[in-house]
Amino acid sequence: MYLEHHTLFNPMAPLKAYADLMRLHFFFAWPLLFCSGYLLATAMYGSFSWPSLIRVLLIGLLGFEGGLVLNDYIDREYDRKDTEFGRLTKYWRVFGTRPIPSGLISPKSALLIFLLLAFSALILIATLPYPHSLYVALIMVYCYAVEAFYQVKKRHQSFPLAQLVGRTDFALFPVAGYLSAGFPDQTALLYFLFFYPFAIAHLGINDLADITNDRARGLQTISILYGISGTVRWIVLFFIIHVFFACIFLMRLGIIARIGIPIGLILLLFATVSLWRDSSPERALTVLPLFHISMLFYAGSLVLDVLW
Repeated sequence: MYLEHHTLFNPMAPLKAYADLMRLHFFFAWPLLFCSGYLLATAMYGSFSWPSLIRVLLIGLLGFEGGLVLNDYIDREYDRKDTEFGRLTKYWRVFGTRPIPSGLISPKSALLIFLLLAFSALILIATLPYPHSLYVALIMVYCYAVEAFYQVKKRHQSFPLAQLVGRTDFALFPVAGYLSAGFPDQTALLYFLFFYPFAIAHLGINDLADITNDRARGLQTISILYGISGTVRWIVLFFIIHVFFACIFLMRLGIIARIGIPIGLILLLFATVSLWRDSSPERALTVLPLFHISMLFYAGSLVLDVLW
């Protein structure tokens, strides 16, 4: 009844709900990150083609969007407990809605959307040359499984295993792009080691910004397990690890990436120092965009290294 009533008076509501479910205002970021891995592999193995780039772009877009929908589907009951629908919700969802808990999209519809996105990505993955198709398909299945593990495990834990294991999915995302044209080699490993601590630090800052809702949901996130000061130390630690592996990774990259990645690191340094001085959830939300801008510098500079 809620959905019928809401749709009757606002015919745009379903479109806005689906846009929020898939975080569509961030749609360009995921294929850019995925393609950065693909293009890095073509620089190593020399197999670039524009049709392949478009295919990889679509795999990255559909696969990641599927993961976002899966996230909301698994957490649908816990999201009903949110007490704040403020700036963080509007940051991730441009229309500021939680589509499944609010009744704008039914759980059955969300599950169908996930299956359609995942199956479409899998069809495109199957068109990749073997064994690249196998590499990417295995990573996709692993990432969806780990996403489910993360959403469930963080409800009951005394050690942040959900976070440490769960964010391997995000760190493997550009690696899957690399394996679309490359092979499991040292460069793929370095990309993972470079991106994983970034993903963990990013999760810490997101948890800090959402600490009120995490308390209401009863989730054992970083900010709940270790408190605000502990979360800031978590972010600083993984930022330092990120810088260490960035220095190693840069040795394998071209001139544009050697400029773009340090710019991203400088932005992260500013965000980390700012958060150290003011450890409030409000400050965490303020500097969260710097993490995403840094990611765009990382991926964009890797793309330009090959395409320029």
